[in-house]
Amino acid sequence: MQPKAPPRAELSLCAVCASRKALIAWLRFPHDQYRMTSSVYTATQIATERCHFWLFMLFALLFLGAGIGLRDPWPSDEPRYALAAQQMVASGDWLFPHRGTELYADKPPVLMWVEAATFEVVRNWRVAFLLPSLLAGLMSLALTYDLGRRLWNPRVGLFAACALLSAFQFVYQVKRAQIDPLVMGWITLANWGLLLHFLRGSNWRAYWFGCFAAGVGVITKGVGFLALLMFVPYAFARFRGWDVTRTSRATLHWLGGALAFLAAIALWLLPMLIAANARGGTEYSVYVHDILFHQTAQRYAESWDHAQPFWYYIPIVTLAWLPMSLGYIGAVPLWMRDLKARDARLLLPLAWSALLFLFFSLPHGKRDMYLMPAMPMIALALAPYLQEMIAARWLRVTAFAMALFFGVVFATSGLLALGGHPPHAIERLVEQRDMGDLKSMLWYMLAAIGAAFVVAAAWFRTQRGVHALLVGIGALWIAWGLWACPLLNDSSSAAGVMRKVGIIIGPDAELGMVAWKEQNLLMADRPARDFGFSRPPPQQFADAVRWQSQAPQKRWIFILDTATGNCVDRSRATPIGHANRRDWLLFRADAVVPGCVPATAQSLPATIPARD
Repeated sequence: MQPKAPPRAELSLCAVCASRKALIAWLRFPHDQYRMTSSVYTATQIATERCHFWLFMLFALLFLGAGIGLRDPWPSDEPRYALAAQQMVASGDWLFPHRGTELYADKPPVLMWVEAATFEVVRNWRVAFLLPSLLAGLMSLALTYDLGRRLWNPRVGLFAACALLSAFQFVYQVKRAQIDPLVMGWITLANWGLLLHFLRGSNWRAYWFGCFAAGVGVITKGVGFLALLMFVPYAFARFRGWDVTRTSRATLHWLGGALAFLAAIALWLLPMLIAANARGGTEYSVYVHDILFHQTAQRYAESWDHAQPFWYYIPIVTLAWLPMSLGYIGAVPLWMRDLKARDARLLLPLAWSALLFLFFSLPHGKRDMYLMPAMPMIALALAPYLQEMIAARWLRVTAFAMALFFGVVFATSGLLALGGHPPHAIERLVEQRDMGDLKSMLWYMLAAIGAAFVVAAAWFRTQRGVHALLVGIGALWIAWGLWACPLLNDSSSAAGVMRKVGIIIGPDAELGMVAWKEQNLLMADRPARDFGFSRPPPQQFADAVRWQSQAPQKRWIFILDTATGNCVDRSRATPIGHANRRDWLLFRADAVVPGCVPATAQSLPATIPARD
C-alpha cells in the first residue's frame, strides 16, 4: 500500500530540513546513511534525495559555468564554430556552414545550429558560444545520476555524477566550446535510453529515444553511431543467460530503433542534399562529398591529423581522468567479482567503454577528447563501490597527498614568480601570450589556488582526504573561470589584436585578410573581406592586392607576418602584435612591392592546420 502523501506545508518543511542535510551530505559523504534498495520510498526520503540531486546540480553549474561571458572564443576549434554560427545568423543560411566565403565541410552543422540558436535567445556571443557545452555537461551529469538511481539507488546515482564531475578532462572540456562535449551529451542520452530498455525491462519508448539521440550524435560529429555498440554486450549477456530484458515477437519494435536512428540523420541530410542539388555548382558537390565521405570514413581510415601511438589513451584514462580514475584501484577486483556473478549493470557500460577505447585506438590519428563519451559510463560503473572506497584509508591518504602536492606546487610557483623567479615552463607560457603587466595577476592566482589546496588539506586532514582534494579542485576551476579567462582572453582570442586593428585603420576604412585564422575574422569590428581560407596564401595575397588597388586610400590588408615574403615594405607596414603564437602585420597599398609574389608564402600549406 502506498504511503499517504503529507500536506504541502509539511513537505515544504521537509524540503528545508533536507536541504541542510543535503549540504552536510555533500561535504561529509556520510557512510552511515541508508541505502535505498526498495522501490517504495517515503515522501521524506523522496524529498531528501531530490534535494541532494538539485544541490549537486547547483554545484555543477557553479563549477562548469564560472567564467561564461568573460572571454571570447579561443583557438583552435572554438572560433571556427562560433564564426560559422555567426554567419548563419547574419545570412540566414543554416543548412551550409561557412568559414568566411568558403563552405565549411569538416563537421556537420548541429553545434553551429545550437550556438546560433542560443545567440538568438541571449543575444550575446560571449555567452552563447559556451552554452552548448555547458548544457551538454549538465545533461550528461543528470543522465549519469538517473542511470545510477534507476539501476541501483539514488545514493549510487549521486556518487556516479560526483565522480564524473570530479574528472579533470570532463570539466576542462565542458568549459570549452568544442564539439566533443555536445557529442558526449548525445551519446550519453542514447546510452541512457538503451540501458533502460536493456536492463530494466521492456521500455520501447526509451529504446527508440536512445536510437534517435544516437542519430543526432551522428549529425553532430559522425561518431554518434558508437552508442549503438551497446548492442554488442547486450547480445552477449542475452545469449549467455544474464539478467537482461528479453522480448518475443518484437521484430518491428526493434526495427523501430533503426528507423528512429535514420530519421534523426534525415532531419539534416535530406534537406542538405536537396538544397545542394538545387543550388548546383562544384562548390556544393565538393561539400557533399567531403561531409559524407572525406571527413568520416576516409578520415578514420587514413587519419591524416594528430598521429599518436596505439597506447595513447592509457595515460588519458588514468591521468586526465583524475581523481575519478583513483577509483580503478579499488573497483577492478570488485568489478571482476560482480561480473563473475553476471551483473549486467556492470557488463554493459564497461564492455561498451572498452569497445570505444578500441575503436579510437586503432586509427593512427587520435586526440584526447575523443574518448570523452566513455567517462559517464565509467563513472556509472565505479559508483556502486565509491561509498565503500571513500572510507578506505588508502584512498583517503592518496587524495590528501594529492591535495597537498598540488597546493605546494601552485603556491610555490606563484610565490617564486612574484619574487621574480617564475618556473621556466610558466614563464615561457606567459611570454608566448605577451601579457605585459597583467602577468603579476596570474602569479597571484597561482598562489591563491595553491593556498586553497593547502588550507583544504589542513582543514580536512587525512581522515577526509577526498574532501580536501575535491575542495581544491573546485577552487581551481572557479579561479580558472573567473580569474584566468579574463586575464588570458586578449592574447588567446585575438581580441586584443583585432581591437588594435580597428583603432589604427579608423571607423571608415575597409579591411581585407590574408592567411587569416577564424578568430581574426570573428573578432573584427567590421565586415571584413577574405580571399579564401583553404586557398594557398600567395593566391590570397595576389587577390587581396588587386582588391586593395581599387581603393588604395581606404583599404587595408591584415596578414600573417610569414605570408608576406619580400613583397611588403616593412618600413611602411604596421606590426599589430603577437597572438595565438603568431605575428601579424597591417599595411596599405603604398607598402606593396609591385609585381611581387611572396616566396615565403609559397612554402606555407594550402590548408592551414586546424589545431593551433
